[in-house]
Amino acid sequence: MPTLEPPNVRLRLTNQPENVSLIRTTLTGVAEAIDLPPAALDDITTAVTEAANNVVLHAYQGGHGPLEADIHIAEGLITVVVRDEGVGLHHALDYGLQAGETGEQHLELGLGVIQALAVSVEFDQRSGGGTEVRMEFANPSETLLLGANAHGELELPLCEGSELTAATIAITPARLARAVLPRLVCALAARASFSTDRLSDAQLLADLIAAQAFQSITGSHLGVGIAVGPRLLELRVGPLPSGQAGTAASVLGELAPVLGSLSDDHSFEEAGRTAVLALQLLDQR
Repeated sequence: MPTLEPPNVRLRLTNQPENVSLIRTTLTGVAEAIDLPPAALDDITTAVTEAANNVVLHAYQGGHGPLEADIHIAEGLITVVVRDEGVGLHHALDYGLQAGETGEQHLELGLGVIQALAVSVEFDQRSGGGTEVRMEFANPSETLLLGANAHGELELPLCEGSELTAATIAITPARLARAVLPRLVCALAARASFSTDRLSDAQLLADLIAAQAFQSITGSHLGVGIAVGPRLLELRVGPLPSGQAGTAASVLGELAPVLGSLSDDHSFEEAGRTAVLALQLLDQR
C-alpha cells in the first residue's frame, strides 16, 4: 500500500474496553461530515471495532497500553489504521492459545471479519513493537473535505502525563471537527457523570472550539486533549502560538464571552514550542 499523508483524524486512547465506543463515536461524526451512506458506515465500524477489540483483548496480554486510530479520507477511499504498542500479532495469537481455544478463535474470527469487510487490509509488525492494521474501504460519498490531508506537524499528546487523560485527538479540517469533537466530548462528559444541563454545556463548548479554533492554531490539525474525573472534564486545546496574548478572544474571537458561562476555569499554558488553552468544566450538583 502507498505511504499515507497525515490523517484527517488521529485518536489516541488506552486499550480499555469502554474506549472502543469512542472510536465508533468518532466514525459516526466522520460519516455525518462527509454524508457517508449508513451501509458503508456499518462496514467500516464493524471492521474497525474488531481491530480495536483485538488490541483490547490481546495486544498487552491482559495489561494496559495505547490504542491509536487514524482516519484518512480521500476521494473514493477511506483508510483506517489501528495500531498498538503491544506484543505483536504473532505473540497475540500465541497468547490466544495460552488463554484457551476460545481466545484463539476470537482473534482469528475478528481478523476474518476485517478481511471480509475491507476492500484491502494489511497487518504490519511495527519495528518498535506492536501491530498496525491498515484497512481500506470504498468511499461512495461525493463530499470533498477541503484542506484534508494537509502537510504539517501533527501535535497530539496535549494531556500527556495526566492520570485522568481519557483521549487525545488531532483533526482537520474544521468541517470534520464540527461533526466529531462535540460527539467525543459529550461521550466523555457522560462518563464523568455530568447532568443533562452540564452535558449540554460541554457540547456547546466543543461546538465553539470546533467552529473557532482553526483561526488561531499553528499547523494543519486542531489538537484537543480530554481528561475525565468524577464530575470533572478538562480540555487542552492547541497548538497555539507560544507567547500569544493570553485572552480567550485571541482563540475564540467574538464568541469568547460565552466561554466564561460554560467553563469553570480557563488559562493559557506554554507547552514546549507552542501554547494550549486549558479549560475546566465541573458539575457541582
